[in-house]
Amino acid sequence: MALLDRLTSEGPKRILALDGGGIRGALTVGYLERIETLLRQRHQKPDLRLCDYFDLIGGTSTGAIIAAALAIGLSAAEIKEMYLELGGRVFGKKKLKFWDARFSEKPLRDELERIFGDRRLGDPSIPTGLCVVAKRADTASVWPLVNHPRGKYYPKNAPMLLRDVVRASTAAPTYFVPERLDVGGGEWGGFVDGGVSMANNPALQLFLVATLKGFPFRWPVGENRLLLVSVGTGFWTRQGTVGDVTDNNLLDWAKEVPGLLMDDATWQNQVILQYLSRTATPWHIDSEIGDLSTDLLTPEPVLTYLRYNVRIEGSELAALGLDVLAAKAGTLREMSDADNRFDLARIGEAAASRQVRDQHFPDAFNLS
Repeated sequence: MALLDRLTSEGPKRILALDGGGIRGALTVGYLERIETLLRQRHQKPDLRLCDYFDLIGGTSTGAIIAAALAIGLSAAEIKEMYLELGGRVFGKKKLKFWDARFSEKPLRDELERIFGDRRLGDPSIPTGLCVVAKRADTASVWPLVNHPRGKYYPKNAPMLLRDVVRASTAAPTYFVPERLDVGGGEWGGFVDGGVSMANNPALQLFLVATLKGFPFRWPVGENRLLLVSVGTGFWTRQGTVGDVTDNNLLDWAKEVPGLLMDDATWQNQVILQYLSRTATPWHIDSEIGDLSTDLLTPEPVLTYLRYNVRIEGSELAALGLDVLAAKAGTLREMSDADNRFDLARIGEAAASRQVRDQHFPDAFNLS
């Protein structure tokens, strides 16, 4: 009942949303370490974990692994160590059969079992709200799987092994085979990576989960009542020529389209959430919209919103003092190259040191 008491108590609520991005999740952890350090200093609690501060932690794909690990009480430093080790195993040897998934799912299953054991989604040992975003491909529906005891589907979802739920969210098509989940009542579902949706960046999805009446949280909105912190896995400006487009064949388009759609979905998230807030971390959307600093959809902001991410581009890496990595920016974007994980972690640490500020977190959201 401790979790239910926390999720239904009055007072401001805090949400942490973590993007998908394969091995680039190593970059995310640098931001989490910085946030955890600042919150420890602010509250004078050297052992504070992000699950102590955030009332709902959610993620998609690689973000789901990190979110679930945070939710069960691991520190950012522990997750960093885990992630750098896990990445080398999960994205290790590629399969030789070009018509099959690129990687075996067994190393991933083994690592998830090692981390989460036999915990279930509804395990009472999980001290905070958790949302794992997956895509049920056989019904073409996005499934935000939550551990709120009053959720409509909680009786069916609570018995699911947490490691299986996370594995479902990470089953990226062409990288890993889909996941079969027992969804209750003798029914099975076929799940793929939650990034095959509008929620590879799950920030807007988590805002909806936290506030819509169809979900069990139903938290009040307001600038001093709801905090949403969103962390990315790196991005870059896609540039090509007219010839690159007109000369594309079917295989080229098959490779290009998913990335184009995921980029659009992420920026749509960004537009809507900046439109609903007066964010301290405004991002320039484009040359027409700008950064929405003079736009507000509602009479007053409905939340405090923070977005942290970094451009994986030569000029940006050089500006962060990572000149040695600037020349290899293009290769660092690959989602499945495990050899990049240590460099990505360095980028995350450098970017977080420059971007994340204590004053971004209003006093209204301090722990009582």
